[in-house]
Amino acid sequence: MTSESSSLKLRQHLADSALAEILERAAPILGRVDEDGESTLSSPTSNWMSKISDETRLVDMNIPGTHDAATWDYSAARQAELIKYTGPMRDSVFFRCQERSLLRSLNDGIRMFDLRLGYNPGNDTIGFYHGTALLGPTTTLQDVLYGLYNWLIAHPSETILVSINQEAGSNTLYDKKFEEILFATLNNEIGKKFWLPVMGELGTLGAARGKLILLQRFTYQLFSFPGPANPFGIHLDAEQWTPNGGDIKLVYNKEPKRVAYIQDTFMPLVPPHSTADANISSKFEAVTGHLTKAMNATTADTNNDVEGALYICFASAHKNADKITPNIIALGDASTTGMNERLLPWVKEHKGKRFGVLLLDFYHSQPELLKAFIGL
Repeated sequence: MTSESSSLKLRQHLADSALAEILERAAPILGRVDEDGESTLSSPTSNWMSKISDETRLVDMNIPGTHDAATWDYSAARQAELIKYTGPMRDSVFFRCQERSLLRSLNDGIRMFDLRLGYNPGNDTIGFYHGTALLGPTTTLQDVLYGLYNWLIAHPSETILVSINQEAGSNTLYDKKFEEILFATLNNEIGKKFWLPVMGELGTLGAARGKLILLQRFTYQLFSFPGPANPFGIHLDAEQWTPNGGDIKLVYNKEPKRVAYIQDTFMPLVPPHSTADANISSKFEAVTGHLTKAMNATTADTNNDVEGALYICFASAHKNADKITPNIIALGDASTTGMNERLLPWVKEHKGKRFGVLLLDFYHSQPELLKAFIGL
């Protein structure tokens, strides 16, 4: 073996070791490959975008996502471990919205993640929260993004939409330093190779393959920098995002004009002390109503606000005051069926239509739901 080839092998070994260390740090949020012992890397859903034409616009696609994606490993035991950072809290069931890791979700077909950020108390970095629930004291946004980059290298036909916002209910500090760390994380040299380098547009699947697309649900306010803030992705301004809004219209690019229509009734609009069935029925009506609007906005429409719009629909909800937790909305209880079971026949009935982006809780409870949604 020549000294040159020996050096190359050593460099590769060092690179592999460094990546393995990063992925291990990321595991509490990212998960591990085949963590359940099943081989999902070659499943039909792990590369489903490979079957779709390069010319297809992303706004015309059906893209399944997970709401509060980082909560998948948040259990009572995990909460007890982290109570030294957070103090006493409500039961973990009020915060948990998923049961499958980011990596497993990607292999299952999920292509959008809703990620909520706050300061990590264990180090001077940015980590993950849902409300006041700290999800990992040392796992950083950068570690998790590296894990997503690594997944895309293995799945170059795919793209991942990443929605990022600071979790206002996390009780963590939001200051200039938070913005500086976030900006540096999103704009480092390796990130520039994986974020789709287009601002204010989603474009076609062909241009987005092998890339992440930023859905920026925050606005830099406290520090200045040369050029545009995050010169990529689309800006879904929190000031335009109506709290508990069922029909939000949000302009994310002025010229050419680009609009997002969003359904985010995270608390169903029913009277206090309503039953689980009433809450789920109200949310189901809101979700199917929004999906119907997306279906009916065809390329034959002359109103470009509608025809070229991005449709985002949250199937998730809760009603903490009535002890209607995210899992009850998604899965139902002994008295009624949940959102996912109700959505499956509805989606099958309209299979092949354009729905836009749909963010789910506990999506795996109905194994056929993702396949029906993306048209497999």
